[in-house]
This record gives sequence, C-alpha cells and structure tokens, in this order.
Amino acid sequence: MASPKSKDSSLTKSELLPGRRDGSTARPRPRPMRSRSLYSPAEVHEIFRRFSVQRPEPKGELEHINAFTLLVAVVLSAQATDAGVNKATRALFKLADTPQKMLALGEAKLGDHIRTIGLWRNKAKNVLALSEALIRDHGGEVPDNRDELVKLPGVGRKTANVVLNMAFGQHTMAVDTHIFRIGNRLGLAPGKTPEEVEQGLLKIIPDEYMRHAHHWLILHGRYVCKARKPDCPACVIADICKAREKTTSIPAPLVPIAPLETVAAEDQ
Repeated sequence: MASPKSKDSSLTKSELLPGRRDGSTARPRPRPMRSRSLYSPAEVHEIFRRFSVQRPEPKGELEHINAFTLLVAVVLSAQATDAGVNKATRALFKLADTPQKMLALGEAKLGDHIRTIGLWRNKAKNVLALSEALIRDHGGEVPDNRDELVKLPGVGRKTANVVLNMAFGQHTMAVDTHIFRIGNRLGLAPGKTPEEVEQGLLKIIPDEYMRHAHHWLILHGRYVCKARKPDCPACVIADICKAREKTTSIPAPLVPIAPLETVAAEDQ
C-alpha cells in the first residue's frame, strides 16, 4: 500500500521557501538586535557617580611628557601592554619628546628603544612618518581635531580619541577591548563594532562625567570586570549591573582608590 501523500507534496521545489521544508510562506523572524542600553538614565548616572567617587581623578597608564609623546605612546600600545610600552619609552622620551627630535633620532636608534614592543618595526616607521607629517602639516604641533589626527600614519579613531581626551580635555570615548567588552557584557551600550559602542556610550553618559568616563570604564574592565572571570565581589556597581554572568548583587564598599603612582611610592 502506497504511503499517504502529505498535504504539501504537490508543491514544487521552486515554491518552497529556502530553509522551509513545509513550504510555509511565513518568513522566519530575525533575532532582535540589542541596540539600546539596558539602563535607565538614573542608573547610568549612579554608575558613573560611583566611579567618580572611587577614582576622582583617573589617569591613563601610558607615561608621557606632552601631547606628542602621548600620541607616540598610544600608537606604540596597539597590541601591546601599557607596562611594556612604558618600559620602552622612558628612555626614548628623554631623548626625543618632539617630532623634530624623533626624526633626528632615526629609524635604527628608535628601533633599538622599542624592539621589545610587538610589531616594533612597522611602528617605528609609523612614528617617524607621523613625526614628519606633524612638522610638514602642523608646524610640529599635535592637532586637536579628530579628522586631522586620523590622517597621521598609524593613527586610528581610538588613538585620536585618547589624545583628544587626555591632551585636550575633549569629551571623547576611546573604545578599546575593555570598553567594548563592558558595553556589551553589561548591556550598557551594546554594539557590533567599537564605533557603535562609542556612539551608544556618548548618548547615555551624563556630560558631567564625560571628561573621565573612558578612563573609568577602561580601569573597571582591566581590574574588575575582567575578560575571563569578572571579579564581581570587588565591583561597586554589582547591584546595578545587568550582566548575565555576574555572581553577586552586593556592591563592594565605595571608597576612593589611591592612584597607582601613589601606591607605588608608598611601597618603596
């Protein structure tokens, strides 16, 4: 006895929608993309209020002397640790703290100073090229404009945002791996790209906190909300946090943290 035909057996292959075995005309619903912050304005304000109490005057961990050495340090820090860059640049910046001195140093001597940093050969070429561009196009001064900064060799949007914030006090958001992780893990500013996370954070962070916001987020990601295992018991926003993987809702005591250089001095 022949098996009964299904109701849809008369449909030809061309009538079947791709991926739909039953020939249904219903389109599969796309997964909704999280694009908005999971936090209310009041919650965002409280998050950054606590960060401001914890670190009233946060500083970047890259050592520098002026806007030029800051720019060089940030360029060198790509795919490298701040500690590794600092170790290499302490002696370098004593010799070359201007574009003119950096060019005079030359590629070979510059390479000797930074060869412990990853991709040092390419970075040495970029540093010399950006030094030459600063002299040629900007009178040896670092521009305070993102469009001009990103034209420099080796300088991308993140590097430009760091320099604009730290050297010129502009309210920029430099999204590194830590901030990108926090933006998505916490649902603070979800995004598929660093620029999407950047724009999301710029929309929600109160202006009164923007000056130091990117430092607070970087330090929080580096020392508390770590990539492999968040240290939730040490988190001052654990009660507000909406991350799925958080292990406690009890916030850590909100007390000021001494700057790293102060701690190092006290240990000596």
